[in-house]
Amino acid sequence: METLKFKTTIKCGACVATVTPHLNELAGVERWHVDLQSPDRILTVETKNASGQDVVKALSEAGYKAEVV
Repeated sequence: METLKFKTTIKCGACVATVTPHLNELAGVERWHVDLQSPDRILTVETKNASGQDVVKALSEAGYKAEVV
């Protein structure tokens, strides 16, 4: 399993609720978490086979930006 980390524009619980269906539907994603206490709003994704590009695309479809850290 691979762990990917992203700096995001996710800011609050409502934002997390918006991205939840997009990330939960992404094939290969086992678990994910957004650290809302971090100023960079770090998204950590544990995946079997989803790429960083897949995650960035899913967040983009939800209306948020992400960049790999």
